[in-house]
Amino acid sequence: MAVMRLVVSGGDLLRCRFATSPLWETVNAVRAFVDPRSHPYLRPWWEQVRDDPPADELLAVQSPRGYTPDFLSPPPREAAPSVEDQLAAVRATPPGQVRAELRRVDLATCPSPAAVRAMIADPETARDVLAAGLEDAWRRLVLPWWPRVRELIDGDIEYRSRLVAAYGLGHVVAGLDERVRWSGQSIVIEPAGGDVERELDGDGLILMPSAFVWPSVTAVVDRPWQPTLIYPARGIGALLGGRVTAPAPLARLLGRTRGLILADLAEPATTAALAARHGLAPSTVSAHLSALEGAGLLTRRRTGHEVRYRHTPLGRALAEGLMPGE
Repeated sequence: MAVMRLVVSGGDLLRCRFATSPLWETVNAVRAFVDPRSHPYLRPWWEQVRDDPPADELLAVQSPRGYTPDFLSPPPREAAPSVEDQLAAVRATPPGQVRAELRRVDLATCPSPAAVRAMIADPETARDVLAAGLEDAWRRLVLPWWPRVRELIDGDIEYRSRLVAAYGLGHVVAGLDERVRWSGQSIVIEPAGGDVERELDGDGLILMPSAFVWPSVTAVVDRPWQPTLIYPARGIGALLGGRVTAPAPLARLLGRTRGLILADLAEPATTAALAARHGLAPSTVSAHLSALEGAGLLTRRRTGHEVRYRHTPLGRALAEGLMPGE
């Protein structure tokens, strides 16, 4: 299994910080637009934007679950940069950096290899065209929802900042996601797209909660960018205010309540949280969770005093109406 490892020194611990990034949300909104079935909680958003696609050049560099050039969403230098400042940073990217990152786009899986080759041949023009596409995508795909997205992200940062103060950074990193581990000297993400190791060497680390990155966990590790760990913000299921319902086939297979609980666990949750959301007794929810866990559809993980449940790969596939391998 491929592993991404960020080696942390004592000095790095003093340079770890939380941040938000409007452009990161924009780039990942484009990915969600291309692959809506992987983002079921964003369905209400997708239904409103589906007939207004991003610029062709921006779509061309999107490899499904593959590398997207880092210069399109540079790690923020401030805790909460404006989208204007981030777009200015994109437009200031040296052409050599643009070309090097475009060469890493997977031509075998990206939508338009010819367009990517043309951009590699003229990176300065490509940079400006992609920046214009990002600005347009920000306005149409993210800006109308930004107050709610920002509220979600700020809530995550506030919550985890309290945990850092109470328990330390290692405790918080270990609780970001079940795919993230803290070894005491390094942060390990698995599975990853490939085996990667980056020594932070005093560069510190940005921790960045995201709405549109869900259900993935990823990191920026290549120089010259500051190392950045991006993880799903807490409460993504309530982002658009929609109520989770179990798809009809799932309800017929598992029963309405059990299917509803499975559908609502794309974002990890405790027994008490699920009971409150759906007006059920905690004992009833606990019984359903035990049955779903016993069937291999859920797994549990303890974080502090809480036990959170989340999908296994099989449970996610079933909840999203997919078969493994699709």
